[in-house]
Amino acid sequence: MNEKIRNALNGQINAELYSSYLYLSMASYFKRLSYDGFARWMEVQALEEVTHAMKFFNFVNERGGKVDLKAIEGPQTSWDSPLRAFEAVYEHEVRVTGLIYDLVNIATEEKDHATSNFLQWFITEQVEEETSADSIVQKLKLVGSEGGGLYMLDQELAQRVFTPLPGTTILAGAGTGGA
Repeated sequence: MNEKIRNALNGQINAELYSSYLYLSMASYFKRLSYDGFARWMEVQALEEVTHAMKFFNFVNERGGKVDLKAIEGPQTSWDSPLRAFEAVYEHEVRVTGLIYDLVNIATEEKDHATSNFLQWFITEQVEEETSADSIVQKLKLVGSEGGGLYMLDQELAQRVFTPLPGTTILAGAGTGGA
């Protein structure tokens, strides 16, 4: 793996871990407001982002590259409303999509077909991420800032569950042993 690709992928590991921090911060914000369903959605999103980071982590290692973990910037901790928080989710996912596109461009320039192929999954994933966030933004605009509609949406988002990606584990071969 050449240095330009390795550095770019390491940057994406950091970006994915930052995304997890951001969504955990949003989960905490929603818990403070007693919106447990919104918090649950964010908690699941945070786990997804860690899984994405691990996909990059494992890919770099499998290709003989060196993973360089950098400091993760602290995220924002409050928003003006649930709508504004989910607008921030959508805006963040659009930025992440841009980062993925930048990686694809670097892989193409460097003629790194393995990395280019690996990144195709993330392109598809980002379409899903943006669509999901935008859907919630539109629902929040529809129901307004208080009342039964907000309660019902909170209940709907509480149903989200984390589904690990096939073949991607945080701890490869992890058993039930104690720590």
